[in-house]
Amino acid sequence: MVSKKLVAAIRPGIAALLLLFAAIIAFGSGPATTPAPVPHADERQAIAQRFVRQTLDTWQERLNLKDWKIQVDLVRPSALEPKTLGNIHWDTNLKQANIGVLSAYDYTLPTPQMLDDMEFTIVHELVHLHLASLPRNEASRRTEERAVNELAAALLRLAKH
Repeated sequence: MVSKKLVAAIRPGIAALLLLFAAIIAFGSGPATTPAPVPHADERQAIAQRFVRQTLDTWQERLNLKDWKIQVDLVRPSALEPKTLGNIHWDTNLKQANIGVLSAYDYTLPTPQMLDDMEFTIVHELVHLHLASLPRNEASRRTEERAVNELAAALLRLAKH
């Protein structure tokens, strides 16, 4: 025979275990294993659009290009050279430029890495503006691209510190 005191003592313990079990089921193992929500393609494009405009403003200021009228657009791959993520077209006489950055629709990277990549592209294209007055040919273009990549990477590393 089980005593009434033992039954009375077990009931709260069972109730506590049931509550704990229900909490584990309801909340899983906590936020550390909850995956981050993936934005819908249109939302991701809107995030990217705001980001590239803000990034352009920031880097235009940092690179002392505020006297230039520069526009940045998210573009589809057909507007870019093969195997590129961006481009720039400028008019040094008018001090106007248009930067094209690969659209968020066409990126396969997760959003944070995509935005980092877009920032690199914008800085890369802005560095080209500082070199725009130098003579260019096919041979020098390859060397210029390497130098612009290194300068853009260095500027971004400095900005992160």
